[in-house]
Amino acid sequence: MGEFSQQTPINIITGFLGSGKTTLLKGLLTAPNLTDTAVLINEFGTVGLDHELVQNVTESTLLLDNGCLCCAIRGDLQGALRDLLSRRQSGQVPHFKRVVIETSGLADPAPIAYTLLAEPVLQHHFRLGGIITTVDAVNGGEQLRRFPESVKQVAMADRLIVTKTDLAEPEQIGVLHGSLRRLNKSAQIIEVAEGEIQPAALLTDDMYDDEGRSREIEHWLAAEAGADALAHDHADDIHSFALSYPAPLDWSAFSIWMSMLLHRHGNNVLRIKGLLNVAGVPTPVLINGVQHIVHPPSHLPAWPSENRQSRIIFIVRGMDRVAIKTSLAVFNKLANPDVAPGRAA
Repeated sequence: MGEFSQQTPINIITGFLGSGKTTLLKGLLTAPNLTDTAVLINEFGTVGLDHELVQNVTESTLLLDNGCLCCAIRGDLQGALRDLLSRRQSGQVPHFKRVVIETSGLADPAPIAYTLLAEPVLQHHFRLGGIITTVDAVNGGEQLRRFPESVKQVAMADRLIVTKTDLAEPEQIGVLHGSLRRLNKSAQIIEVAEGEIQPAALLTDDMYDDEGRSREIEHWLAAEAGADALAHDHADDIHSFALSYPAPLDWSAFSIWMSMLLHRHGNNVLRIKGLLNVAGVPTPVLINGVQHIVHPPSHLPAWPSENRQSRIIFIVRGMDRVAIKTSLAVFNKLANPDVAPGRAA
């Protein structure tokens, strides 16, 4: 597998029906600083782009004036990405530096992320850059209460774009923020009004991007420092919380614990993000997982602050925070019986 920082990042744009994905996609296709981007569009969805950009995506890849490629997904995603990769390698299309996949309004982003992380050919050339979810400021709260697809889209996100804030009351936006934070503790929340979205800022930072990694970690740590949300009334019982461990973690014990957790509960572990203090390793280790699959660990060159605790953010469904906290502490204690484990926050 190639070095992750050298692989082509794939960003997934998702969001419930009418939440603003099309507006975001229009911005991507016209942004001058997002040239060298390939955009994959579901042919059977209603794209609704301006006619001068894409009137009908045909069998051939369309090269836009700003250098973006626009392709239709006619079969499965795996086949579309393999074909796009093949055409890039053979010179049939210009070289692209990133891929954006726009999903339908009812799509579950988890299978898409799983395809990128688990498919043998794709994982050598692509990495999951981030999941961007648009949320309607006016209707988003009601959609979260009524539609499990909307809940899953928010829970899986790295960025939450709250759209149409100019049409919503401040109190309504505040309540929506609380719902989003209960579902997803770590995602950056960005408010936009009247379709004014800066797409470049959404795609350039992820934990494997050399230039944007430090900014991404800052978002994680700021989210981890906030209070954990209380239980809520979503039918799917999806919630987010952070754990911290003062004592260094044994890497072998942690790896076994993580493998067992995902083997047994992978369908209910939607995301894991962590900054780990690993025994014997002088700098922090980053982990990032989507359900059953965890990215290869990445090493930061230095700690971002004086705080050397391991900090892990979980987004789970129907799982108990205390049970997860206790099980990891037990595994680490078994591996280090002579080291006081400290208290897991």
